[in-house]
Amino acid sequence: MVATLYINGLWREASDGGSHDVQSPHDQSVVATVSQASQTDVLDAIAAARASFDSGVFTSWSFKERSELVAKIADLLERDADVIARKESDDTGKRFIEAQYDVADVVATFRHFASLGAKEHGRSVDVGIAHVSSRIVHEPLGVASLIGPWNYPLLQIAWKVAPALAAGCSFIIKPSELTPQSAIALTKIIEEAGTPKGVANLILGPGSVVGSSLISDPRVDLVSFTGGLTTGQTIMKAAATTIKKLALELGGKNPHIIFADADLDAAIDNAVTAAFLHSGQVCSAGTRLIVERSVHDRVVTEIVHRAGKIKLGGPNDESAETGPLISKSHLANVSTYVEKAIAEGATLLIGGERSDKAEHAKGWYFLPTVFDNCTSDMSCVQDESFGPIMTVEIFDTEAQAIAIGNDTVFGLSGGLWSGDSQKCARVASALRHGTIWVNDFGPYRPAAEWGGYKQSGIGRELGEHGLGEYLEIKHIWTNNAPSRSGWFKDL
Repeated sequence: MVATLYINGLWREASDGGSHDVQSPHDQSVVATVSQASQTDVLDAIAAARASFDSGVFTSWSFKERSELVAKIADLLERDADVIARKESDDTGKRFIEAQYDVADVVATFRHFASLGAKEHGRSVDVGIAHVSSRIVHEPLGVASLIGPWNYPLLQIAWKVAPALAAGCSFIIKPSELTPQSAIALTKIIEEAGTPKGVANLILGPGSVVGSSLISDPRVDLVSFTGGLTTGQTIMKAAATTIKKLALELGGKNPHIIFADADLDAAIDNAVTAAFLHSGQVCSAGTRLIVERSVHDRVVTEIVHRAGKIKLGGPNDESAETGPLISKSHLANVSTYVEKAIAEGATLLIGGERSDKAEHAKGWYFLPTVFDNCTSDMSCVQDESFGPIMTVEIFDTEAQAIAIGNDTVFGLSGGLWSGDSQKCARVASALRHGTIWVNDFGPYRPAAEWGGYKQSGIGRELGEHGLGEYLEIKHIWTNNAPSRSGWFKDL
């Protein structure tokens, strides 16, 4: 039996004895066995979070005190960075060095919110009356369900946990059932740092089993979810009954525009990284390449050449440049996406199938794939594959590039390359996406907000707004010279 659920300050097994084997996407080996929560466990976790919040055991801490806790967690994460990175690498199949980068970003996230939380929160409003004090204060929102994805398991949970702690919320962490180990490690650190009992709780299991109460229970005030659009829509419907606050990051189909006057060598290099890093399993992946006609052949020929040289391999293969897909079912989804693209008339230039190398036989490896002759009406252009698949479209004018880049229900991120700074400014302003990279693609910092337009989600993570998602705003009006209103006549 395994005790990997954390509820009301105690590590415990699932109430019904349920457990789950975590398999490596690299070779299907079992890398961990963890508890799989029952509905009873979920309700216990919600009750613990609600009781801790209502008791004031954590909300009574000052912003400064909570920021010191968040900073201590950052220190402990840094201490255990390589151990946690190994767990992340085992679960996701990504290279160990990538997992190390991810954990370093997690530490930076906690440090950002520790710094942000220590600042002054609130303001005074001048109402023009000498004896009236009018103050705006920020208070902890309440109980939050924090639901993370499998592609960046610890990082995406950290974007939620760090501001929740700084704000003074109580919460339930629910990582993907495919990648739970780093969330377990983080919860142990949260406990070690001295977080009060019941504030942080950890539930493990598939959303189909444990998700319903986390998003619909009236004792939960906020649901923060990172994942697919369909699940996000389900969460919105379920949350409507109690008018919960929502923070949703639902992925994207991100345009990557290359103008003819760009530094083409840099643009091509970044385009390959944007599409094929982590085998395309990135919500902000630049998998929708939009190229000016006059340089199309040069750009696409070189991208295909480079895609064919990408080295696939497992977590411990130091020569590998990217890894496997997360699961057998996801590989099947990506394969179906390719079949549909071919049926729609897209031209397959390279890849499009599972790797046939012997060293990849037990894993879920899919070759870097490039489709040319794509148009905006194709589902392969509109739908998110979440795999190593690039589609290529052509434009002739700046206006066409903008129109194509905005022709999507999503709006998470986008990039553009040009040597004309004024053109860059115009296009960046016109693109309807939450993050725009100009002559770059992919970098972010915890101090800058992250989130999308349209069906890429609601709200923002990171930056100052990332903390604001976990705070309620209250106006307190104090009359220091009380008197009769005199509105109605005396009877």
